[in-house]
Amino acid sequence: MTLAAQLSSFDYLDLIAVSLLLGFWLGIGWWIDRENAARPSVSTLMADYRREWMVQMITRDPRIFDAQILGNLRQGTAFFASASMIALGGGLALVGNAERLTTLADDLSLGDDPTFVWELKLVFMLALVVNGFLKFVWSNRLFGYCAVLVSAVPNDVTDPLATVRATQAGEINVTAARSFNKGLRSVYFALATSAWLLGPLALCLAALVTFGILWRREFASQSRAVLMSSRPRQRAADDHTAS
Repeated sequence: MTLAAQLSSFDYLDLIAVSLLLGFWLGIGWWIDRENAARPSVSTLMADYRREWMVQMITRDPRIFDAQILGNLRQGTAFFASASMIALGGGLALVGNAERLTTLADDLSLGDDPTFVWELKLVFMLALVVNGFLKFVWSNRLFGYCAVLVSAVPNDVTDPLATVRATQAGEINVTAARSFNKGLRSVYFALATSAWLLGPLALCLAALVTFGILWRREFASQSRAVLMSSRPRQRAADDHTAS
């Protein structure tokens, strides 16, 4: 069977569902990561606190507390990277034995699609898992870079390099957190993609629910209200000037 014939097993509803999921995935990422937005996300607010953390760290001696936090952040990224690898291995094993999935689908009356259709759906889900894995690995490295920069910040607050190095550490910290959040979003939408096994309408619903959950956590959660109650002064002033 040719590739064109195999792809003909998908209809326009599948295309719409996949496009909707990708649109939600990319759209919520852009919405969350916007700088100086009128309604900042939790991730944007936390970026301000991360920058302030590095500034406050200048006068903290010893910096064991800061080192422990960075170590915990690296452990978190390592955990999700390992979990992604396990999920990837399991998914590849399932792709290699998709006939069992086809038999299960027949037993559950989920349709009589050929094996290729189930394999492609699994590969699409695994592609999101791979993206998440790469983001987690990069985030882990960036938090390591941040730890090195923290060590390079002079203990003397009067040293002109102290603020410069702290600012650099803060930006690397923010970049690492942003990469980690992108990895989490990839995992969320990879889980939503598993609904495609039930059909395109299930995928549309799962994508919509995932988008709604992410939006609520970033823009309408109690944690956001707490963070907004006392924002870091510099960013709050910048936002006020921009408005």
